[in-house]
Amino acid sequence: MAKICQITGVGVTRGHHIHRSGKAKKEGGIGRHITKRVKRCILPNLRKKRIFVPELNAFIEVKLTARALKTVDKNGAYNTLKAAGLI
Repeated sequence: MAKICQITGVGVTRGHHIHRSGKAKKEGGIGRHITKRVKRCILPNLRKKRIFVPELNAFIEVKLTARALKTVDKNGAYNTLKAAGLI
């Protein structure tokens, strides 16, 4: 399955990690130098949850981020899922 939140639409972000070598000047070296940039993927904090919707009297299974789970707690399950188009 795709690594995308069904509520917020957050997915995988591409980025770089910088490799450095050398000893810092304040530690007695000649300074840190960048040797290369390495590609990396920043993954969303996804959870698979069964959320009970009292208005429908049913459970709905969704794949969402931890941030979206806080949104569900704040705004209610029915309103959040309806705005996302899941019900």
